[in-house]
Amino acid sequence: MPDVDIDVLAGKIVRFLETGDVPDGLFRPDVFLDLSMPTWRIQAAGAEDLIAVRKEGHPGPGTVTRWRADPTPDGFVFEFEERWPGEGQQWYAREMMRVEVADGAIAGLTVYCTGDWDEARQAEHAATVTLIQP
Repeated sequence: MPDVDIDVLAGKIVRFLETGDVPDGLFRPDVFLDLSMPTWRIQAAGAEDLIAVRKEGHPGPGTVTRWRADPTPDGFVFEFEERWPGEGQQWYAREMMRVEVADGAIAGLTVYCTGDWDEARQAEHAATVTLIQP
């Protein structure tokens, strides 16, 4: 994928995820989103609809605690973990995106999400499972 700095584009994704602000040049106007969650699937066509889906699911700011981006022939795979406050507690999700890039901007996102874990689910997981790597 020539002429695209994946780290720069990934950094713009992180900024969008953490703040809800859309950095210039992040999405093509005709971007397509296909989001799968454990028990639901949503699609959006166009940057405005994609942004609305994100803000509906995560209306406030959060933190991307870990991420990595690996190149593909037409973009990159973006794996990340995020945390955010809501309903009086801290939430957690782990997600993976297949990002398609055209003309230096995101043209398509296919997102797979673990679902939003509340503090009880996080505590249950921590008490039950010892992860080998973070």
